[in-house]
Amino acid sequence: MRISCKTCRRLGESMCGRGNKCATVKKPYPPGIRDSDRKHRTNISEFGSQLREKQKVRVTYGLRERQFANYVKEASSKKGVNPTERLYENLESRLDSVAYRMGFAVSRSIARQMVSHGHLTVNGKRVNIPSYRVSPGDVIAIREGSKGKVLFTNLAERLEKYNAPMWLYVDVAKLTGTIQTMPKSSESDQVFNFSSVIEFYSR
Repeated sequence: MRISCKTCRRLGESMCGRGNKCATVKKPYPPGIRDSDRKHRTNISEFGSQLREKQKVRVTYGLRERQFANYVKEASSKKGVNPTERLYENLESRLDSVAYRMGFAVSRSIARQMVSHGHLTVNGKRVNIPSYRVSPGDVIAIREGSKGKVLFTNLAERLEKYNAPMWLYVDVAKLTGTIQTMPKSSESDQVFNFSSVIEFYSR
């Protein structure tokens, strides 16, 4: 699911990856709002803030509402575990998210397509389920028959300039990635208020 600039404007933040070309640069307000209306806008409520944060996370990971709600429910049901940490871990350990974090794809939507079309393997076995959850020790690689695809053109050169998260080890020569530990939200390069998301679903 590609993030549109219209979605960025609605959420009040550029999330489409277009940088200065994003519509939020020139129009940092939701679609349908006129200049005269902007002057009289009130502060967002707590519920509205939680809703916006939930939407930001859901849209970033490209999940449908029901699927995302199930992730939150699972994270909140684990006793003795910080639900915000658990939620982040579950989202980041999806195979499409891992492919993106490894640098194999420039966006999560492309990473999802990459997985869905069966271009990746986990421990030598072809996997085409984007939500497949990886574990420490798993090795993700490009399927031998897919290495000639345009999708992976100049991948090695791109990876040379890419810094993967500490919980991943990327072997540029072999074009593989190994899960070293489970991801931690404290190591994230994107700041989301996962506590706000948990609170939204706890209402």
